[in-house]
Amino acid sequence: MAIRRSATKRHGLPSIVQLRLTPAPAQAEALAAAVLLCNQAATVVSRLAFQHHTFAVLELHRLAYYEVRAQVSGLGAQAAVRAIARVAGAYANRRASKKRAHIFRPQGAVPYDARLMSFNRDARTVSLWTPTGRVTVPYVGWPEDLKAIEALPMGEAALIYRRGVWLLHVALTLPKPAVREPVHGFIGVDQGVANLAVTSDRVVLPGPALTGPIGGNSHVRTLRERRHRQRRRLQKKGTAAARRVLRRLAGREHRMMTDLNHQISKFVVREAERTGRGVALEDLQGIRGRVRAHRFQRRTLHGWAFAQQIAFTRYKAARTGIAFVLVDPAYTSQACPDCGYVSRANRPARGRFVCTRCGLAGHADHIAARNIATRGAAGWAAINQPHATGLPSTRRDRESKPPASSGGS
Repeated sequence: MAIRRSATKRHGLPSIVQLRLTPAPAQAEALAAAVLLCNQAATVVSRLAFQHHTFAVLELHRLAYYEVRAQVSGLGAQAAVRAIARVAGAYANRRASKKRAHIFRPQGAVPYDARLMSFNRDARTVSLWTPTGRVTVPYVGWPEDLKAIEALPMGEAALIYRRGVWLLHVALTLPKPAVREPVHGFIGVDQGVANLAVTSDRVVLPGPALTGPIGGNSHVRTLRERRHRQRRRLQKKGTAAARRVLRRLAGREHRMMTDLNHQISKFVVREAERTGRGVALEDLQGIRGRVRAHRFQRRTLHGWAFAQQIAFTRYKAARTGIAFVLVDPAYTSQACPDCGYVSRANRPARGRFVCTRCGLAGHADHIAARNIATRGAAGWAAINQPHATGLPSTRRDRESKPPASSGGS
């Protein structure tokens, strides 16, 4: 199985590298036992957290640490700590929508930190914790990935077993460039279901602006509907051959949407860098809990990868020093960007906008993107408002805080 090249780069160095481990059979058994044990521990902690309605890391640690070590034999101290943190992260954004305790898959990815792993960069081996002791496993990767491992500080890693192959995804810390002032304003990006992204420059994404086999948003919807019908037909059949096909197709749609979001975010950030502007998107956190959709639309809504697109755009903008802001999404598609009039009557149809006061007409998604760009510029100006001290507001707030006490009198 070939290693997938890292999709995110800057100056030839990726921020998350994928390494392929080549363990011996005994080492592979030890790694499998570690994955199974850590996921079992995370499920135990998750049930305790849900039962006691305790989701913060510190409180959950006090509640579950000794209990999970007693229930899961062979679990190390640091492995228990990582399982608790993993559960707290799993409940962080889905607490309100959870109707039952979160169950972790037995073969799910397991996080490793500096206390559970150590790298020998000269020998290109990594030492990983397992219930039966540490194993030292060789690794291979693309040249740029190996160069990044040797040159950059490393953070956490994820141990993954996928179709007979052991992988290690390692997070790296990249040097952060200074954010440049958006002298020419902001590019607003409106995200939606019918159109994944529409910019304030009237560019619809995906579309002709992006290279690749995806022709447009209707093509994306057609592919996803076809994949859904195929999965439903195979699941209904339930034979061994159907299950083999399902395993082969697993993750194909997810990979397609991830690739599209990478292309969209890369195009937006490059356009902002070329024109000296910043990037503004809507803050859509919690929208699934706020929006009440018809039961026939829930699958489309909950399969909408807007959070991933925001995350991709944010880190790509940070890498290139582009200003990035999230704005309030309220009434962006009902407000007129020329006269400022807000009314439901401005939206006579789903994709059409006609201002009932000044007569401005256009596509609703493009109008929303223009409003997002305007709000982005206003938000950026408020954040970086000048002060009599001559310091930006963020630096002024940081330097105005009193120094931490050293513990003496």
